[in-house]
Amino acid sequence: MSGVALVTGASGGIGRAVADGFTKLGMRVAAVDRDGDYATDVTSAAQVDALVERVENELGPITVLANVAGILRTGPALAMPDDDWRQTFAVNTDGVFHVSRAVARRMVERRSGVIVTVSSNAAGIPRSGMAAYAASKAAATAFTKCLGLELAPYGIRCNVVAPGSTDTPMLRSMWTDGGGPDPVIAGDLASFRTGIPLGRIAEPEDVADAVLFLASDRARHITMHDLYVDGGATLRA
Repeated sequence: MSGVALVTGASGGIGRAVADGFTKLGMRVAAVDRDGDYATDVTSAAQVDALVERVENELGPITVLANVAGILRTGPALAMPDDDWRQTFAVNTDGVFHVSRAVARRMVERRSGVIVTVSSNAAGIPRSGMAAYAASKAAATAFTKCLGLELAPYGIRCNVVAPGSTDTPMLRSMWTDGGGPDPVIAGDLASFRTGIPLGRIAEPEDVADAVLFLASDRARHITMHDLYVDGGATLRA
């Protein structure tokens, strides 16, 4: 692969694995995060517009966008603070909208490009204590697919990768009972949560590989697709 990849949330976890993957393939990568090489707050449309202009001036036309930036706020829906709800949507949904819009406007002029949004399997199945996160990811998923429909006439593909439990700082922050990954793999019938049939937590590179595939020419006839990378946790066919 060649060209320029813009990756949000690139300072750690899945975002770093995606950025590293594009770099290894020979692409010029704009690693975007609040404290990354390209420091940007994706909740600010003005900052995002300035970012995209800077990246194209410094690195060249953006050929691939990977929306990976995300935050997690957990807790019962009825007890959730308004700020937690708003912040979750500001990053996970508004951020995807801001960056995708800014990049896609330029891709349309060139009639080429690929956008991949990293969502979550929680977007497609209810999860106790994850109402804000799941809803924000479901919105980002629907937006990306709608964008793919609108951009298809310009030869631009838009797809979604939906990871399950992945070994990142975000996931580890939820391991408060001392059990580590074992309870996640086993599942919890009391909370109506299945385990992971493949018997392992994903590594960030497992998710990154799916992003790299959808961004490549090997996926040239795939758009508006939602690829689950969760070891079978949601029992999807």
